[in-house]
Amino acid sequence: MNVIAIVLAATATVNFGVETGKIRPELHSAGFGPQICSCPPAVVEEIRSMGFKASRTHDWALLNPNQRVCDWHHIFPLTHLDAKDPANYVFGPTDYLLKRTREETGHDIFFRLGTSIEHSGPKVHFNTLIPDDFEKAAETFAGTIRHYNRGWANGHEWGIRYWEIWNEPDGVNNMWCLPDGDLGLGDTKESRLADQAKREKRRLELFAKFFVACLKRIKGEFGDSVKVGGPALCSWRPSRPDRIGTEEYFRTLFSACREHGVAPDFISWHYYGNKPAEVLAAIERARKICDEEGFQKCELVLNEWHYKNVSWDTLRSKNPEVQRKVWSGPAAHNGIDSSCFNLALLSKFQTSKLDQAYYYGCKNTGSWGYKNESGEKYKVYYGLRMFGDLVREYPVMCESGGEGGIVTLACKSADGGRKALLVTDYRTGNAELSVEVQGVEPDAECEVLIHDFERDCETVKAKLEGGRLVLPKRDANSAAFLVTF
Repeated sequence: MNVIAIVLAATATVNFGVETGKIRPELHSAGFGPQICSCPPAVVEEIRSMGFKASRTHDWALLNPNQRVCDWHHIFPLTHLDAKDPANYVFGPTDYLLKRTREETGHDIFFRLGTSIEHSGPKVHFNTLIPDDFEKAAETFAGTIRHYNRGWANGHEWGIRYWEIWNEPDGVNNMWCLPDGDLGLGDTKESRLADQAKREKRRLELFAKFFVACLKRIKGEFGDSVKVGGPALCSWRPSRPDRIGTEEYFRTLFSACREHGVAPDFISWHYYGNKPAEVLAAIERARKICDEEGFQKCELVLNEWHYKNVSWDTLRSKNPEVQRKVWSGPAAHNGIDSSCFNLALLSKFQTSKLDQAYYYGCKNTGSWGYKNESGEKYKVYYGLRMFGDLVREYPVMCESGGEGGIVTLACKSADGGRKALLVTDYRTGNAELSVEVQGVEPDAECEVLIHDFERDCETVKAKLEGGRLVLPKRDANSAAFLVTF
């Protein structure tokens, strides 16, 4: 039997002669930042090298053990005390951490008001219980903003712009918790689902009141000097009998805001998955909902996103065989598929209706970091650094196109003298990429870096001939190329 080898190829066209806008650095932000301990200059430099615009402070209390940072119960620990008295606040550790972030990494701060996640069980919660007094919680949030922006309580005048109310209140038993748990109770499946539906409705009703109370209090004092919104929903998900969908959640918040004469400056949500089309569809849907509800100026913020191609249980498994599946090979959690997923989305974000995006980095090492516990960098580090270099050096965006799943981003320096092209192949199976390049000399010299399963931003040979650039791959796995002219 004869075997015929077929070389799959994808094509794209870019034109450096047509400018389409400015690169938006705020779409390349993350949760990475310095820690109070174990963060030497080399680690800070690693964080800087990825070129993020801003850092979001969620979960930072979990990354700084034994330190009272960021979360409202650390900043205002004794909730029965007077929230207007500066003596009742503990700002020192958070001051230090934010100062390091601002000065050492150069990042802006996106401050999450509320608490870090609490995986403590269905009925054991301390920090994520629904607050008893919404007005007092709102007052402590105002005190926090006053400290960092107006110098109150021996504070600062840092002008932190974005303040987010809570995180994932639609989560179950970990973020916005009823005292007896969020899961339904009952003797049968039907009764448990019915009870959970009631709990879901009650939790949303309470959060809508909380959200409005905080928004009204903060905007009442600080007005347009700050942007306030939230609530960082878990994902974009449909409704079920026992679960309130994302669209219903946002519409309920908008309705409560209209009723009380306030408007959020942004809405936020999360994505953990491996399908770029799902992310882009959610952005479009979010914009449509805001506009339909009368909040046309409301910004869109995707402030946690990360590649995930297995279930949460599989990802957290301690079984060695399962761990090998999750952490090795091209499809590893932080492997080349993950990195090219990032690059494809970061490129697509630039022409989307999204206003800000924050890659979910938690601890700098480990599952949600950019390197493992031995200090070896994951593939995602090199991809994020590649995009950071692009954002930093090439601020003018040019006409880009692609077919067969190939994503391109063409941009150039402010003076137009230097040009860069990012070509990303995320799981297309192509063995060769071809790009028609316009707006440069047909045989212009170029330098090509490849990021694939075996190589991390290494120089490879490729030539622009007659306006056509062929980018060869070693295999059909995901890969990305950064071409500079």
